[in-house]
Amino acid sequence: MNDVAEAPNPTETAASELSLAIGQLVRRLRTEANPGELSWSQITTLARLDKVGWMTTADLARSEFVKPQSMGTTLSDLEQQGLVRRRPHPTDGRQVLFGLTAAGSEARRQRNIAKREWLLAAMAKLDPAEQATLMSAAALIKRLAES
Repeated sequence: MNDVAEAPNPTETAASELSLAIGQLVRRLRTEANPGELSWSQITTLARLDKVGWMTTADLARSEFVKPQSMGTTLSDLEQQGLVRRRPHPTDGRQVLFGLTAAGSEARRQRNIAKREWLLAAMAKLDPAEQATLMSAAALIKRLAES
């Protein structure tokens, strides 16, 4: 029996630490940037509609990897809150399109402002060398995400 423990692989350790750190940052950004207390499904649906424009329930469900029934519930909740509205599909009378209302666009804008303000305040607590390191790391993380 071998009693000598293998030394951890530095790359594996770094990957684990990076994954944990990014997860913590994302959760913190969600918390800080959710003044209206929207669910994650509602936030991502608003973001998708903001980016793409008017979509059917089925198209939204496919793009968010959820069941159409789940997306229907999310859209219904958002519609009750006045954040999305529906209109008839221009070529298929059986379908309905959903899009952001002015209030939905404003909710997205406020969320982005809250996220940016928290992140700027947190970054201001770092010294200049740490800020420079963070900017270099951001570029590397972006490259990883795009690979």
